[in-house]
Amino acid sequence: MHTEWEFERKFIVTYVPDGLLDTRQPSIYTPGYLASEQDKHIRIRDEGGAFTMTVKQGLGLKRRDTRVDLTAEQFDDLWPLTQNMRVEKQRYRIDFYGVQLVFDVFTGNLSPLKLVEVEFDSEISSRQFLPPDFADVEVTHRKEFQNVALARFGLPDRIITPPLTQTHRLTV
Repeated sequence: MHTEWEFERKFIVTYVPDGLLDTRQPSIYTPGYLASEQDKHIRIRDEGGAFTMTVKQGLGLKRRDTRVDLTAEQFDDLWPLTQNMRVEKQRYRIDFYGVQLVFDVFTGNLSPLKLVEVEFDSEISSRQFLPPDFADVEVTHRKEFQNVALARFGLPDRIITPPLTQTHRLTV
């Protein structure tokens, strides 16, 4: 069992720069939720064949994350209990100026949503982070963009996207 505090910021992807995902291989990321309260939930997930169960406590920037590895058999036994509380997405990991961007492309009923998450080792480093220009709308503290809310309620009524005023290209 592994427990840690995590500091995470989350941003809406307002556009995908040309070539950003073309040479990267995504992992299929499928979390399902067993239970959910206001600031605590229990999730199981399959991330490319790695199975875990996690208890997450807290919302927003700072959360406690307690994780237990599962066997494929344990995961398969629990998976039916997550019916109607699942998320499907492709996950890309992208190095970006000393941090790793977790770039999620949602599929199924959550398409066309795209989010970027960044984890930090401290609150100070999280506040110093400047996101890439394709991920400038922060939703860290917006409950409707938390994975558990997306699994339970689907896409938010309104996805915030600023108007684009120029063509964007990025090489990472």
